[in-house]
Amino acid sequence: MSEQTPLLPAVEHRILRREEVEAKTGFKRAHIYSLMRAGKFPKAMRLGIRAVGWDSLEIEQWIAERRNQRI
Repeated sequence: MSEQTPLLPAVEHRILRREEVEAKTGFKRAHIYSLMRAGKFPKAMRLGIRAVGWDSLEIEQWIAERRNQRI
C-alpha cells in the first residue's frame, strides 16, 4: 500500500489585494513588505501604477508551509 499525502482543499486561483492578504496572514502591511524584502514571503505583482496583488496559490502555499513547521 503506497503512502499518500493529504490533499489540500481546492483553492480558487486569483489575485489577492493587500487587505485580503492581511486578513489571511494576520500580518499588517509593514510586516508583509519586510518579509518580502527578506525573501520570506511571496512577491507582489504590479497591477497598475498604484496597485499590487499576490497570487492566491502562492499565499495559500506559504500559509500551508507555516502550518507544517509548527512544533
